[in-house]
Amino acid sequence: IGMVVPHAGFIYSGAIATHAYSVLAENGFADTFIILGPNHSGQGSGVSIMTDGAWKTPLGEVKINSNIAKKLYKGIIDKDVSAHMFEHSIEVQLPFLQFIAKDKDLDFVPICMMMQDFDTSIEIGDILADVINQEDKSIVIVASSDFSHAGFNYMSMPPPGMKVEEYAKKQDKNAIANILNMDPENLINRVHQDNITMCGYGPISSMLVAAKKLRASKVELLKYGTSCEVIQSSSCVGYGALVVY
Repeated sequence: IGMVVPHAGFIYSGAIATHAYSVLAENGFADTFIILGPNHSGQGSGVSIMTDGAWKTPLGEVKINSNIAKKLYKGIIDKDVSAHMFEHSIEVQLPFLQFIAKDKDLDFVPICMMMQDFDTSIEIGDILADVINQEDKSIVIVASSDFSHAGFNYMSMPPPGMKVEEYAKKQDKNAIANILNMDPENLINRVHQDNITMCGYGPISSMLVAAKKLRASKVELLKYGTSCEVIQSSSCVGYGALVVY
């Protein structure tokens, strides 16, 4: 029903993301993918969808499913191309899907979230679930998010005596616990209360709201890792791959 995947440079987070995409490949490829990502650039509307066109990657073009996108274009979800122009969180998922698809048809719907509060997540999740329930095709919701951004580069310093990667792992453990419990409201509360510097908690929360309405019953953490496992640094970003059944 849903996935959580990272969106950093492939050298850092690609190996983590492949755990989720491997499960997707083994359990049957979906007809359409709705990809939710955070808005890093600050451009465009608070919640932005594209309803037409195609996105180009080094592996070719991927068409937007206009039929489903236009059904999702309602309520808080605005149609705004500008929010997607300089945003990477959604586009970096496409090469994984293209590689798995091979010769199969592949299309997607991109939704970029600048607003990530719980009320927004509820409305988006409800819209997603209602549209998916009306479709006779298989649809997977992909929530794109990195986890904690710790260290000097991100102005999120660990307590004295704690290594930056230890701090990232500690923060992420609390966030992941709420995802595993399928508790989107408490996930957002903990992000704010504990200053967990994950960038896509809104997309994850929206996916969980939809997944629960679609009768999901299980979340599995497939793999967790950090950028410090790739290149040791004074700053660290956490990455997680999770699937929702």
